[in-house]
Amino acid sequence: MGIDCRYCHNTVERAAHAAIPPTQTCMNCHEQVKTESLRLRKVRESYKTGEPIEWVRVHQLPDYAYFNHSPHVAAGVGCATCHGRVDKMEVVEMDQPLSMGWCLDCHRNPEPNLRPLDQVTNMNWDPTQEAYDPKRDPARKRQVNPPLHCSGCHR
Repeated sequence: MGIDCRYCHNTVERAAHAAIPPTQTCMNCHEQVKTESLRLRKVRESYKTGEPIEWVRVHQLPDYAYFNHSPHVAAGVGCATCHGRVDKMEVVEMDQPLSMGWCLDCHRNPEPNLRPLDQVTNMNWDPTQEAYDPKRDPARKRQVNPPLHCSGCHR
């Protein structure tokens, strides 16, 4: 459908976690779209009863790892960089390992993973098609300098 990630995950720009939406948010669209889908049965039931859905967390980090979405979004790391093309997934699954080594690779060399700030949630933005140099972007108020020390992620 091309819906912006922030419609459902509306705290991602200002909070550590990308909020899980209440059922009403789902039903804003699904009262009209895919109204008979079996996959949405839990959503419809939750909406009728008022009982929240027990979502399955897909992107699970260990308890000892600290992660905050908001600085990543503010830096211009696109949602698809870590989560993959969720818009093309039949069922959302882990696209990247989100391991310490994987994260450190990005922290050591963030530029290939950055995009214009207004393209962070654009699933169609293609870095191979768009020449982008974050150092020359006038919209950036400061350059990206992610932490490499242990306490950046282990608190």
